[in-house]
Amino acid sequence: MSADTGSTNLDPPGTNTPLWREGAASIAMLTFAVDMETPVLAAGRRYADNAMAMSHQAFDARRGLPRLLGILDEFELKATFFVPGLSAERWPESITDIAARGHDICHHSYSHRPSTELTVDEERWEFERGCAALAALGITPSGYRAPMWAATWNTAELAVEHGLSYDTSLMDDDRPYIIETARGPLVELPPHWSLDDWEQYAYLPAPHLGYTIEPPEKALALWTAELDGLREFGGLFQLTAHSFLSGRAGRARNLRKMIEVILDRGDVKFRTGTQLRDAVLADPATERRKLEPVVVDQTAYPTW
Repeated sequence: MSADTGSTNLDPPGTNTPLWREGAASIAMLTFAVDMETPVLAAGRRYADNAMAMSHQAFDARRGLPRLLGILDEFELKATFFVPGLSAERWPESITDIAARGHDICHHSYSHRPSTELTVDEERWEFERGCAALAALGITPSGYRAPMWAATWNTAELAVEHGLSYDTSLMDDDRPYIIETARGPLVELPPHWSLDDWEQYAYLPAPHLGYTIEPPEKALALWTAELDGLREFGGLFQLTAHSFLSGRAGRARNLRKMIEVILDRGDVKFRTGTQLRDAVLADPATERRKLEPVVVDQTAYPTW
């Protein structure tokens, strides 16, 4: 076994390999955020008047998304796409193209405003209008991702309330688990910033979405290290890419290289969110949890 690429499947002592892994060292879940203009508009509707910012985001639909879909077709892989409702309304042909190729399409709010900045009623409105925008295209989403992964303590309940069966917003694990809500179970497929292209590539001065332009080779090294760690410890490798970021030419080539690395390992299986959800629900050993808000002593932490 190579120290760089070998898998030792370090499951907790006394346990068997989880059924959701289907005998693999790790499951790879390729996810794409099809945000289009929404992250910019979430910073303020005045940015609709900024032609540069709007054109930067329109690259998503015009070039980035088709390029990434083409790479997935090269490998005959199915992926999971998270779509804000406004993206579905402004670029319906792009979203129906994703669906026509057999990929999973999931709810990703309507406006891309962080849920932690909204009231409960506002967050519910985001679910209602976002899901309605997908329904208008004949799409019924099964999963959810909070914008910026900024879930609230209400998010899981709202997801189940709106017919969604899995979420990918919480970071307290690197293995799937089931959240027990008052309305029923919700499968959690945990993500992490280290496997997100935003931290590597996001640059836009106005509004400030980030000041980072890293070389694709650095992202590949980081993601490969995470892949091999998750193979060793038996976790979920969930890569998050944004089509307006990773759809740029050099970065798209890097995504192709990452897929090749995963395939070369030989002990990792690709699954969509829906496929993984089904495997997690079918595994009787899957851990079940309840979300419990953190109660803070205001004397110890007086600053809001």
